[in-house]
Amino acid sequence: MKLDYLCDYTATFVTPASMGKGPLGERIVADLTGGHFSGPKLNGKVRASGADWALIGPDGNLRLDVRAVFETDDGASIYVTYRARAEATPAFNKVLAGGGATEFGDNYFISQLQFETGDERYAWLNGLMAVGEGKLKPNEVTYRVYGVVPDDY
Repeated sequence: MKLDYLCDYTATFVTPASMGKGPLGERIVADLTGGHFSGPKLNGKVRASGADWALIGPDGNLRLDVRAVFETDDGASIYVTYRARAEATPAFNKVLAGGGATEFGDNYFISQLQFETGDERYAWLNGLMAVGEGKLKPNEVTYRVYGVVPDDY
């Protein structure tokens, strides 16, 4: 198998709201406010809908559960869901506290994306598994997204 570069995806969000610490850790929710995506296979904007539901575990690491809607430049709507894991490094925690930024490769910040659309032009996304590497700054996250495809794709 190989990775096929799809796009860079940036989402903006409101400052996360904490639900408090429960038995599994601290739950936080950040409503998406928009964004954009661009690359060789996908281009458009992120609609101001959806959210990032996260759990900060006892180890400090984040487990993310995200729902978003992509609107392509040519008018297709694509429902995007993904789970991600992020290691709680000092740089990552600084961003969560409202300052600094991380870069791709600074820490373990990996997502697994799935797509759903009824638009025939993008039907190829419905069966595709994708992965992304993330970077973070206050109220903004960016993923470099790749489709996981067979070698002969």
